[in-house]
Amino acid sequence: MAGRQVSLPGAPKRIILLEAHDLLTMSLLHPDPASIVAGWAAIDRIDSPALIKSLSNGHQITVIGKQTPDSVSLEQLISLAPDLVVTTAFMSPQGGADPIVSRLNDLKIPVVYSDISSNALTDSQNTDPVALVKAYMRMWGKILGVPQKAEAFLSVVEDGLASVTTRVSKAPRVTTYLEVQSTPDDCCWAAGRKVWGELLALAGGQPLPGVKAPYFEKLSLEYVLTTPHDVYIASGGGWAAGNRPAIGPGLDREAARESLEKLVESRSGFAQLPSAVNKRVYGIWTGLISNLPLNVLFVVLTAKWLHPELCSDLEPEAILTKINTEFAAFAIEGPLWVSL
Repeated sequence: MAGRQVSLPGAPKRIILLEAHDLLTMSLLHPDPASIVAGWAAIDRIDSPALIKSLSNGHQITVIGKQTPDSVSLEQLISLAPDLVVTTAFMSPQGGADPIVSRLNDLKIPVVYSDISSNALTDSQNTDPVALVKAYMRMWGKILGVPQKAEAFLSVVEDGLASVTTRVSKAPRVTTYLEVQSTPDDCCWAAGRKVWGELLALAGGQPLPGVKAPYFEKLSLEYVLTTPHDVYIASGGGWAAGNRPAIGPGLDREAARESLEKLVESRSGFAQLPSAVNKRVYGIWTGLISNLPLNVLFVVLTAKWLHPELCSDLEPEAILTKINTEFAAFAIEGPLWVSL
């Protein structure tokens, strides 16, 4: 993922994940991934207590840090005697000069990057979502010794994305307010033009014209209320679900819908937005973006919302069912998205 070659002496049996949601990807390729994970950090970014429980599958995984690089305990990490450490550009922002990476190199403990996109990097950072998910799944296929299963999963991704491209490639872009953090009292955190924005573009959408930042941008409420857009997509999850839409694995579907409705009603002026009046308000679990293998669900789903006349036959539910029945060690249960 970072353009480095890493040799492993054998199949890893004591992996440390500095980005815990990599365990979800492992579960698409391995029957019990927590059995080979010794430690992890940034558990909250999984954004689903139910998913954390199912992925852990009764194994005790040592927590070695929280959501920021400075929270990771190098001493605790080393004490777990890992045979592989998987990090990201966000959790190891200095690359080879990063203190943890440098120390692990000294100890001959292999380090690989599962994600090279980071809001700490420049706008020139390559974040092509299709290329990233291919490199990502192939890397995990090699690590876990199942390259054929990784390719089979990528066939699902490619088929899903192709079904969208053939329908929306020549259609006008639908202006969308896509929100990376949706809380009643802190509006308005718009998704930037990279990562979330690139996935939105694949679905035939475009952000509000005032969004220029690569990863996220704080817009004024007045700007959002006065800038025409057709669709509003909020984000929610299991973390702090009482303060944002409770959308995520294992949560109640009706409660998810009600919390999205409450969000719109509690924000000044939002109920009068054309997207709300025309009932084009939707909500997603953040995991559809943060977990690269699930990006295909976001693209297919969003294409259906943005271009209902062109994409009425697309079935994101069928893709999720295929992922759960043919790949997932533990079913990824809804609600992963809701609609008003």
